[in-house]
Amino acid sequence: MARKKKHEKEPNHERWLVSYADFITLLFAVFVVLYAMGQQDKKKVEQVMQSLRESFGFTTIQGSAARPAVINSSDLRIIPTITPDLLNKGRSQGQKMGGKARAEEKDFRAIKAAMEAYLVKQGAQDKVNVGITRRGLVVSLKEAGFFDSGSAIVRESAYPLLAKVAESLAGYANAVRVEGHTDTMPISSAMFPSNWELSTARATNIVHFLTKSYDFEPGAISAAGFGEYRPIDDNATSEGRSRNRRVDIVLLSDEGEKAEPETTPKP
Repeated sequence: MARKKKHEKEPNHERWLVSYADFITLLFAVFVVLYAMGQQDKKKVEQVMQSLRESFGFTTIQGSAARPAVINSSDLRIIPTITPDLLNKGRSQGQKMGGKARAEEKDFRAIKAAMEAYLVKQGAQDKVNVGITRRGLVVSLKEAGFFDSGSAIVRESAYPLLAKVAESLAGYANAVRVEGHTDTMPISSAMFPSNWELSTARATNIVHFLTKSYDFEPGAISAAGFGEYRPIDDNATSEGRSRNRRVDIVLLSDEGEKAEPETTPKP
């Protein structure tokens, strides 16, 4: 009997799946490697960015946006103990008087930045405002942070903050004007018949503190009271009146000092 012929196997049309699977596996491996490299670069970039943030005084707090950070006072000692040597870094060698250098515009900017950083750290932005005008550096002490309503006595709790302000200005030879301001709410008492007396008394008490506790030249510092007549905001709102109640400590620029009376009157 003839042997039965074996049936030939049909060709496997799915062999391509093996090669395709190998290709996909290799492609997946390539993407994994690329992803890993990308993550590593991202980490390095983040490290560089963090370094830059710290260099410019910014830090990222978990759960919140980036905000200015304060340089550790134990490292640079600018604030809370502001020393003339550190603030004089990069200061131009200008005219000196009594061993102190005169502050110029770039010095005003440096003081402003250092003071604002300290205020952020202490959460005291609502108590002190720092600005630069043609007259010089203006440090505004808001009534709410330093005085009780209708009083010219500096609050005991405000002395540490006032001390930091004084330390930041004491190393300069510029003249200083301390100016008291109020809102339009009238006052009438045995001690303060009007807002003029109240604003002047507040300015005078700040002057006494600066000259007795810090190295401010009495002949280069003055006190003035403007009452309600130099507002910086609208007295029609409570927020505006709050801004108007202030004592401005002005570290005068060269232009600002031109308006000051001369030390020795000309004959």
